[in-house]
Amino acid sequence: MLTAVIALAALALLAAFGLAIAARVFAVPHNPKADEIEEVLPGANCGACALPGCAELAKRIAEVKADIDACPVGGESVAQAIAVIMGMEFEGGADREVALVLCKGSDQVAAKRFFYNGIYDCNSAALIFGGDKACTYGCLGLGTCAGVCPFGAIDMVPGGLAVVDPEKCTGCTKCVASCPKGIIRMVPASRKLHILCSSHDKGGVARKHCKVACIGCMKCVKAAPEGAITMDDFLAVVDYSFEIPAEVAAECPMNTIVVTGEAAGACEEPSAAAGGDA
Repeated sequence: MLTAVIALAALALLAAFGLAIAARVFAVPHNPKADEIEEVLPGANCGACALPGCAELAKRIAEVKADIDACPVGGESVAQAIAVIMGMEFEGGADREVALVLCKGSDQVAAKRFFYNGIYDCNSAALIFGGDKACTYGCLGLGTCAGVCPFGAIDMVPGGLAVVDPEKCTGCTKCVASCPKGIIRMVPASRKLHILCSSHDKGGVARKHCKVACIGCMKCVKAAPEGAITMDDFLAVVDYSFEIPAEVAAECPMNTIVVTGEAAGACEEPSAAAGGDA
């Protein structure tokens, strides 16, 4: 018995000695700057930087394998703090991006094809003929995007429509990935004019499905600076590299165009002058 105990003790000692050597040989040098950088990162672990979490991003930045402004959630203030840690300069000035739901079709203005009585989730609803809305491009209004937003930046307005608060949005893009309709887009926060529609149906069909749909009349295209608004398969699309005058919104006969500061989630009826099919 004593021999067995001594043999096991010797084996344990040998294994411990081997592990100690291996720990030294294969040790990964730790960069203390990574800890400092992780301290100033938001700690949201949202994945907006395309990495598993803030710790991994901090490690990459410390190793100069990621940009100091790689965290879209932290913004310029975090980038400036990281620049100090890294002994670098950060000029900043880039326009931050926020999420925008390209739909204005609440239950008050958008027609329904059937009554959905299933799991309260947009992805589940979309599995049934693309959802209950007659417009197959529209917001399903079940709040999946609001549920995944870690910053409470998305509200569901009466009538079942998701609306993003640009002041709370950090640009993490989780809502973009969660939308089964693909109608949430990242846009520059400084831009004020938006076309809240994603329908590529022809004018007559789009108007029948939703009272605030883009009908492709091209009035906004003509009123905006050249190239600022273009047509994409019967849908007017904003090029956010342009600064578009707010007055262009008044040209839309369907009230599809909104200007930041106005009721972007409102459900205004189109004017009587609504044009014909595109």
